[in-house]
Amino acid sequence: MAKVIKLLKGLNINLKGKAAAEITPVPHQSGEFALVPDDFTGLKPKVVVREGDAVKVGDALFVDKSHPEVAFVSPVSGTVSKVERGDRRKLLSVRVTADGKQEAREFKTNTGDVKALLLESGLFGFFRSRPYDVTANPEDKPKAIFVSAFNSMCLAQDFEVALKGHEKEFQAGISALAKIAKVHLGVSSEQSNSALLTAKDCEVTIFQGPAPAGNVGVQINHVDPINKGEVVWTMGAEEVIFVGRLMLTGKVDLTRTIALAGSQVKKPQYYQMLVGQQLSSLLEGKIDTTQSVRIINGNVMTGIKTSAEGFLAAHATEVNVIPEGDKADEFLGWIMPRVSTFSTHRSYLSWLMGKKKEYTLDARVKGGERHMIMSGEYDKVFPMDIYAGYLIKAIITGDIDRQEALGIYEVAPEDFALAEFVDSSKLELQRIVREGLDILRKENA
Repeated sequence: MAKVIKLLKGLNINLKGKAAAEITPVPHQSGEFALVPDDFTGLKPKVVVREGDAVKVGDALFVDKSHPEVAFVSPVSGTVSKVERGDRRKLLSVRVTADGKQEAREFKTNTGDVKALLLESGLFGFFRSRPYDVTANPEDKPKAIFVSAFNSMCLAQDFEVALKGHEKEFQAGISALAKIAKVHLGVSSEQSNSALLTAKDCEVTIFQGPAPAGNVGVQINHVDPINKGEVVWTMGAEEVIFVGRLMLTGKVDLTRTIALAGSQVKKPQYYQMLVGQQLSSLLEGKIDTTQSVRIINGNVMTGIKTSAEGFLAAHATEVNVIPEGDKADEFLGWIMPRVSTFSTHRSYLSWLMGKKKEYTLDARVKGGERHMIMSGEYDKVFPMDIYAGYLIKAIITGDIDRQEALGIYEVAPEDFALAEFVDSSKLELQRIVREGLDILRKENA
């Protein structure tokens, strides 16, 4: 029987615009697709194609300079239309114009070497490594692979919707990963799909509690914490389906089931589209444009700001659209009693409305950065055995020994998303943690 872990710390934010369990495919026979190196943290990309080259699904577009065997492949067949570079010739994206044929490269799946197959097919790049939360190093030997089958953040994708009809591919993916290292599968106490609860070739752990219970970092902390010198790999639950498709068909298929959600979406629901597909094909005619909006590539708490001309990020499982808030005009400002404004400190009467009330939050920070106050507010929403406030101070001051003692090897920026939301000091905690991890990685190289 699966082990059950109950988490008490955290915060559920009930935002308006949850995606209905209805799936519609987004056509991908034509248009421009892009693979963005910045989606793969820690990567030093080297382009291996030229503009005008013909590519198939599964053909490499760029590789990691440090580990050329780690390839990143095209999601469509077509012609390389642009190798986009920015300042100091930084590679921004490699774009492919689809030919509508979806001709795919075929891979031999009976070799028995799963890691080599994932490297050759480009799916290895979807592994992330802890510590540092970067693209995995194929030379490492992970003590375990962690997969979280749910996202507890607001407006997040319900993986059970994405999993329906793909249970066979998911199990094939789990079984393949088990040939590399022990697999830990984290599921929610609210999930009922038997493909999750009775999954084979892995250890299933049930988590009960508020967000961020679905964060893989939280699950690692409670199941098998990382010590200095140890390595753990993680992979998104839908990316496990990518692996399963490869094992069953011998072809790469990067089709995702995306939750298009948020208060500014006319009809929030699920859509099937390819990694790297232009967001205009998803958003056209589906957004309320009567006011300025913020389009977020990924989750509303952890994603990045983008536009309709952007491309679906490699690890994104949702696209959220919320009000920008740049033209908000609130009578009497924060001092006005309200029942429609969310507050973690019960500053408004809205806390009397119950947990089922939905809120419309915009992208405003509502205040400027100020001195950091050790009030313990991070710890209320941080369900890991780590002193979050002290760790942030150690990162800011550059005290590496203190960072290591306080558990920086176990965290990722997304683990601080809720702490950033409740932070009265208005610090960009996720950016601070990312910079701290990058510096520590260079120091230990």
